[in-house]
Amino acid sequence: MVEFRNVSYTYPTGQQALNRVNLKIDDNEFAFVVGANGAGKSTLIKLILRELTATEGEVIVNGFNLNHMKQRRVPKLRRTIGVVFQDFRLIPNMTVYDNVAFALRVIDAPIKYIRTRVPYVINLVGLETKAKSYPNDLSGGEQQRVALARALVNDPQLIIADEPTGNVDPARSFEIVDLLKAINACGTTVLMVTHQHDLVRYFGGRIININTGAVVFDEVIGGADEAQ
Repeated sequence: MVEFRNVSYTYPTGQQALNRVNLKIDDNEFAFVVGANGAGKSTLIKLILRELTATEGEVIVNGFNLNHMKQRRVPKLRRTIGVVFQDFRLIPNMTVYDNVAFALRVIDAPIKYIRTRVPYVINLVGLETKAKSYPNDLSGGEQQRVALARALVNDPQLIIADEPTGNVDPARSFEIVDLLKAINACGTTVLMVTHQHDLVRYFGGRIININTGAVVFDEVIGGADEAQ
């Protein structure tokens, strides 16, 4: 669960990025976060990841109160969250398998577990034939699937997809959201930040619109895929 209780954040420059935001995303929900550049979306994500601490109010994520969290406990919080970035952030000299396994190796997961978990997740995102390939040998859509597999491999409670379709073509964009929807259907909470309103209109669901640091719209709408 993610909950913002009357949260504000002001940068040291004096710029107010969020203003008294109240927001609750329950376990197993899928929500789109939309808004213009500078609206506050990035600050929202940074607060969830505890890269920033709220100036006012409380942020609760997966049972952790982030306002009162000691720095040494931040890694424990982040192990409950998988993040998918727009620019993939894959390691170019590592294979698909090793890029995904890296997320487990850094937390000293048992080798036996890595050997079973990594192929399972790679298969889940449809890349079982690409496990030995390197990022430069993959299409943009395939690279994003690797990034998603890496985010999933720790079995997180929450996936944050930050503009995950920004560097792939339109057809692949729909495939990525379909995959995120399938992951959500298996019980993982998904929060997807996007500028692509055509995707939002097509898939529908919960839409959270942020403008000048405030939530101006938070509703569930029907999508074109439902109509079909």
